[in-house]
Amino acid sequence: MIEYAISACLCGSNVRYDGSNKVNETCKKLYDEGKAILICPEVMGGLLIPRNPSEIRDGKVYSSVGKDVTAEFHNGALLAINLIERYPTIHTIIVKESSPSCGLHEIYDGSFTGKKIQGNGVFINEIPSKYRVLTEHELTQITL
Repeated sequence: MIEYAISACLCGSNVRYDGSNKVNETCKKLYDEGKAILICPEVMGGLLIPRNPSEIRDGKVYSSVGKDVTAEFHNGALLAINLIERYPTIHTIIVKESSPSCGLHEIYDGSFTGKKIQGNGVFINEIPSKYRVLTEHELTQITL
């Protein structure tokens, strides 16, 4: 039974801005066991792999070359939520911390200097409250 939606990069999909992943063995196990679907709001919103890194500044998302990609981030967030809502058994969404889409608790500050600030990514801000949202660092809260 599908119970989770997981950021695709956490299951080994090379969807990050630089074409890499951030595989997490617990996430991969959930997916491999058929308990999860994979999402990547950035790719779902039409952003390419690889792409310039993006950060949130003044409520908008900009790439490192100054392109406003806010619309792509919002569209991807809505498409990801639409996909998740097709699975009524999903109760938890597991996301990649610090991402401009999936960052929960902290994101990069928009200066492209590696500095993080408190805040949430675009996708996180769109997720309905009925879902539990965890980062890869909070997986101890899941009973496998």
